[in-house]
Amino acid sequence: MASPEEMMVQMEKAPEEFAVLLRGKDDVLLSKRPDGKNWAPKEIICHLRDTDELFLGRFQAILTLDEPKFSPTDADRWAEDRQYLRNDVQEALAAFRRRRSEVLKFLQGLKPEQWERAGIHATRGRLTLRDWVTLMANHDLNHLEQLKRAFAGRP
Repeated sequence: MASPEEMMVQMEKAPEEFAVLLRGKDDVLLSKRPDGKNWAPKEIICHLRDTDELFLGRFQAILTLDEPKFSPTDADRWAEDRQYLRNDVQEALAAFRRRRSEVLKFLQGLKPEQWERAGIHATRGRLTLRDWVTLMANHDLNHLEQLKRAFAGRP
């Protein structure tokens, strides 16, 4: 299992990895869903922007509360309610970069004992900050692959 530091190195690289894949793509391609269920590239970037905001709020709650409880989010509802397809992908990417920087700054300021503080997720159970960082880094990788499939027209 990778250390939080290794996960954070991966998380720091993620915005640029997404930016490289987006470079030179027009809005038609960025807005095209591979099928009726899977997201368009633009929606993936908006989702990353919004989940970083969510994660940071959860991390702050974990430090200030004793094992706060978190409910799962409905990412598809976010995409619809927040009208991801109407967003400008470069603005969403810039916001993702800013939010990721905020998350990393927060995590880099943690004391060793704080990594063991936890929150209770309704479906995932008890997760320490260390677990959340692993989840977040894997979330990036999952969506990086999803973005590659979307550009290839595959679900």
